[in-house]
Amino acid sequence: MADIYYVGVDVGTSNVRAALVRHTGAVVGIHSVPITVSNPKPDYYEQDSNEIWQAVCQSVKAVTCDIEEKSQIQGLGFTATCSLVVLDKDLEPIAVSPGKNNFNIVMWMDHRAKQEAEFINSQDHNVLKYVGGKVSLEMQTPKLLWLKKHMKNTWAMAAHFLDLPDFLTLKSTGQFSRSLCSLVCKWTYMCDEQTQGWDYNFFKAIGLEDLADDDWNKIGKVVLAPGTQCGKLSAAAALESGLSESTHVATSIIDAHAGGLALLAADATSKKNLIGRLGLICGTSTCHMCVSVDPIFVPGVWGPYYSAMIPGCWLTEGGQSSTGSLIDHIIKSHPAAKECTDKNVYKWLEGILEEMADMNFVSSPTYLTKDLHVYPDFHGNRSPLADPSMMGMVCGLTLDSSSKSLALLYVATLQALVMFQCSFLMKRSQFYLEPACLQQVHLATILMSLLQPWQWEGQLRAIDLRYLGKGTMTKNMQCLKRCKLTRRSIKTSCMCLNTLCKVVVMMMIRA
Repeated sequence: MADIYYVGVDVGTSNVRAALVRHTGAVVGIHSVPITVSNPKPDYYEQDSNEIWQAVCQSVKAVTCDIEEKSQIQGLGFTATCSLVVLDKDLEPIAVSPGKNNFNIVMWMDHRAKQEAEFINSQDHNVLKYVGGKVSLEMQTPKLLWLKKHMKNTWAMAAHFLDLPDFLTLKSTGQFSRSLCSLVCKWTYMCDEQTQGWDYNFFKAIGLEDLADDDWNKIGKVVLAPGTQCGKLSAAAALESGLSESTHVATSIIDAHAGGLALLAADATSKKNLIGRLGLICGTSTCHMCVSVDPIFVPGVWGPYYSAMIPGCWLTEGGQSSTGSLIDHIIKSHPAAKECTDKNVYKWLEGILEEMADMNFVSSPTYLTKDLHVYPDFHGNRSPLADPSMMGMVCGLTLDSSSKSLALLYVATLQALVMFQCSFLMKRSQFYLEPACLQQVHLATILMSLLQPWQWEGQLRAIDLRYLGKGTMTKNMQCLKRCKLTRRSIKTSCMCLNTLCKVVVMMMIRA
């Protein structure tokens, strides 16, 4: 019997990755293609949907080139960042900022819509209960309102607003559908055990009632659960990607939620096994995923979202807007970065830190930063403060600009990011330790999925030495005790987001 394959595509912030996977779950190959991030002014981050689709086709062709009989590839699935794609009636891109350009995507990390988010939150609508009490400017309704206010021609020409994952299924099938994952988590689409749909009163209150025209056609009237079939590959898409028109296409899921699905479901035999697990999906940003049987409302923590990631479960989601990108920023902006001759800058820095620890007679580089501290909200605070105006800070700088000062700043940044995980757990524990929640939310296991494991080796060290209470931060252990966590319950799974996390999506497709 011929092998059966699936293809999983992940569109991240700066790369498109395609994985070819056997029906057994074994990853046959991976191919990555870089994509452009435009930053025309502070807080503006944009991309080009045509470039992304071309990168998708290029990566899929590369990873499937050795499969002669393309009908063996029976399924195609997508994950992507929750970025806003704008198209006209002919499905052509429309610019999302002033000036003639090809950038028609407002990225997830774009923070231009601060005033619009503040206005929406001032309405105090019931819908906001399901986003932690405040809509984030990373979500789509503030961005839509910004476009309506500041890009009137774009608003008039726009016929379709899509989450990037849904754009990819549209390009693949030629059919319009939206993923429940994207709409519930990023578009204020309402869903519970009994009903689901758009809340017209909310959109009217914030000045976006025109989106309800034609049965909400511009933002989605056909809504499907993640992983269910949304069509087959169109003739045009098959030609561009090198696949067969017989290939089934799965309804998409947000990239972090694909990681959450893979982590929380690992070795699970029933829904009961999913409860009490916290997934940390680490990449450009970091997302924290936890599910429960009943809805739990935590101020500053996104959700609860029903069936957005796992059918029949309520999802709560938190995280940091800039983690991997902050590490890169700290390194690249330091004058000593140019001294690195190793292709792996993280390995180079780890070597410097080991030497410094030996020279200072300390057991770990963790103890080298007692006079150097970083506050990591360089791109606002996603949770638990839910304040996009927050800024970062470094305390303890000197005139030293050597590679040693860079290494210290690097590990201090890692420690700061890990300390955030502790504060996030403390915020959740304040609510999860209430009597009504104790039975269903017992955080017993933390699992990590790493997009670039080598980038986070230092953070794993920091988790071990700081987060688990072996260093000077004794409050960490107090937090772990409150959350009923132990050293043995922390599991760091160095699995790439573009492998196992995507395999899960592929295995959901049924031919």
